[in-house]
Amino acid sequence: MGDRFRPGASVRTLHHDPPHHTRLPRYARGKHGVVVEPEGRHPLADVRARGGDDAPVEQVYAVRFTARELWGEGDHHVVLDLWESYLEDGTS
Repeated sequence: MGDRFRPGASVRTLHHDPPHHTRLPRYARGKHGVVVEPEGRHPLADVRARGGDDAPVEQVYAVRFTARELWGEGDHHVVLDLWESYLEDGTS
């Protein structure tokens, strides 16, 4: 995977419930956000948590969500650091 998303890009997180550890919080699954900035490349935590030492290295992005998008209320924003494989284009 490369650097697919630029700052300001609209993204949506995957809506999945894997049978293993994931760093994609349940409350943020299937939600729309905006990329703030790339945070560098890091091994995918999901694989490392299961004891794998062959985790793919992916770009991590700071993604901003409105509280309303995540919880249905609130007037603030939340920023999460998310691996590229958790994200898809949010414009479609």
